[in-house]
Formats: sequence, structure tokens, C-alpha cells
Amino acid sequence: MSDTIQRADVETLIRLSISEDIAGGDITSQAIFKPEAASRAAILSKQEGVFCGSDMVRYVYEMIDSRVSVSQKAHDGDMIGKKETLMTISGPTVSVLSGERIALNFIQRMSGIATRTFHVVSLLKNRNIKLLDTRKTLPGFRALDKYAVKTGGGINHRMGLYDMVMIKDNHIRAAGSITRAVTMVRERYGTRYLIEVEAADQNEVQEAIAIGADIIMLDNMDIPAMKAAVELIRKKTKIEVSGNMDEEKIKKIRNLDIDYISMGSLTHSVTAFDCSMEFDA
Repeated sequence: MSDTIQRADVETLIRLSISEDIAGGDITSQAIFKPEAASRAAILSKQEGVFCGSDMVRYVYEMIDSRVSVSQKAHDGDMIGKKETLMTISGPTVSVLSGERIALNFIQRMSGIATRTFHVVSLLKNRNIKLLDTRKTLPGFRALDKYAVKTGGGINHRMGLYDMVMIKDNHIRAAGSITRAVTMVRERYGTRYLIEVEAADQNEVQEAIAIGADIIMLDNMDIPAMKAAVELIRKKTKIEVSGNMDEEKIKKIRNLDIDYISMGSLTHSVTAFDCSMEFDA
């Protein structure tokens, strides 16, 4: 995942956002303000957290009206407090108003993800365990969701089905066994991709070890089962723990000798960051 958001990667998403919100025009603003009217506004935080999404605000206004000027006061990854000015927007009043909700929607989602990720990483208190995201993202928003996780201090797992092999329960059932699934992958790709295997119990853990999986995911195990699996695996391969992870579960397992914790709720259950746009009087 890139350290910046490239406009080419999100242009279609922004066009869709503009189309669904503005369509034939902002009829309220167009009725109240003359085309030559100009205004200045600020995007303000209403809570503490991690800021993310500044590039999206710039791209939104570039595509709505190139005459609008966007200035950053905070940068992605900055810790921000309440009532802090994040960005200023100036230009034709109708255009500034037309882009308000679209710009805020992007910031609210991305800053919400970055803030939650930061808090969870802080809970780990263990630099040896990396917090991973998942593919449980809003359709069309994967690049942005994963960028926000990275901004908050998390690590991006695979972007899609194309950049890493993950053998999950349904692959295992359809193939007949972990051994057969891993063998078929290696026959096709050799060592081109890392192979991660999902294991639900100790028998599957032992089979994944025996076939030489690069990473073993302990999926939805209780803590005693996790501890037993870690004892079986440790030093033989990498260990990921997954399955409805939340802050309370992470507190209970953060001292285990594991490498990764994956957390789908970072992106599938986002609490929006509270911010607003206010015009100068």
C-alpha cells in the first residue's frame, strides 16, 4: 500500500460520489448565491484522534471546480484535538458548498479508521505483534480503508485475492485437506507467493506445520486453544490470530508469543470521526 493516495486510483470513486450527491447541481446554493460570490471555510475537528484523508479533499475540489483553493493545516497521521482547524477551503461559494458533504464523508471514514487503529495498536503494548487489516472493506473503498489503517499504525494484509495465498476453511473442505490444498498451490506457483493456512483446531495446526505453511492463522480459537497452538507452532512458522477481534480480546492475548493479530472491524464497522465545515462569517 502506497504512503500517499494517487488521484488516478480514486478518480472513479470521486466521480461516483459527485454524481450521487450533486447530479444536476446544488439547487439550494445556486438559488442563494451568485456565480461570482466567494467564501472561505475551515474543516474543524470535533473530537481527538488521528487525521486522515487530506488528499481526498483536494481531489474532490479539483474535480468539482479547479478555482477552489485547499490548504492543509494538519497532515495525515497527525494527532489532533477538539476544535482544531484541519484544512481551509476558499473559492466560489457554490462550489465550496457543493463539495462540503463529499469531502467530509471521506475524512470522517478515513480518520475514524485511523483513530481506531491507533488506539488498538496502543493497546498491544508489544512491538513484536503487528495489527493487520483484512479484506472486509467497503466495496470501492479498499485502497482508502487500507491507507487509513496504515496511517493509524496498522499493517496492510493482502490487498486482494491476487497478491498472497490464503487457504481458508472452504478451500480446505473443497480440496479435501490442508495438505492437498497447499500441495496444489505449490505445484502451480512454486515459491512465488507466501502461503497462509487457516487452522481451526490442533489437528489442523499440526497438518499446516507438517506441510510447511509460511503463516498459520489461528481462527476463532479460545485462549487455552491458542496457547496450545502457539506451543506447537512457535519458531516453526509465523502465527496470526483472528476471529471477531476487539479491544477486550486483544488485552487478553497481547502477551502471547504471536506475530500478527488481524481485525476486520477496523474497516467493516467504522465509527465516523466527528468533524465539520464552518464558513467565515
